[in-house]
Amino acid sequence: MTDKFIFRFVAIVTVVVILLVVLLNRHMIPGPAVAPAFTPYLPMLNAMLNGTCTVLLLASLYFIKQGNITVHKRLNIITFCLSSLFLVSYVLFHYLMRNETVYGDLNGDGKVLGDELVIYGLQRKIYLSILIPHIILAAGVLPLVLLSFYYGLKMEVVKHRKLVRWTFPIWLFVTASGVVVYLMIKPFYHF
Repeated sequence: MTDKFIFRFVAIVTVVVILLVVLLNRHMIPGPAVAPAFTPYLPMLNAMLNGTCTVLLLASLYFIKQGNITVHKRLNIITFCLSSLFLVSYVLFHYLMRNETVYGDLNGDGKVLGDELVIYGLQRKIYLSILIPHIILAAGVLPLVLLSFYYGLKMEVVKHRKLVRWTFPIWLFVTASGVVVYLMIKPFYHF
């Protein structure tokens, strides 16, 4: 496989994934009338996957700093697989669940109490200040992860290191902030 083919493949995968997520979040892809019983557990699964990936990324950094390339590779492959599982679970949740969860909506009626209660207003601003960069960086990290893996598996160390300087902190932020976002929005789930 040539670099040109890989770049095109990464671009196509990235565009398809982002488009799918946008369409699902805008409810432009019809899901089932009734969500399966396991659906409410998917956000918790996603948070657990993100938390595990955060720990694995930090362990991977530790082992590469120790010069242990074998463990570094294995941890990154596991992290990549878990992140892929997260993506499937995330897409599945948004396909199956049609109810919109809004931060500050205690009654489940779509009315945000954050505007009425000062504490929820402040918490909502904090939540959005974490959620917005999480979403933007989650969309941007996919091609970086794919290309980092490509160069790492090919043992093109110079290209891999150069790219991972950006990939690692973004991927780490996305996985860690995903857990924080879940913990903050969990009290407002109505399913």
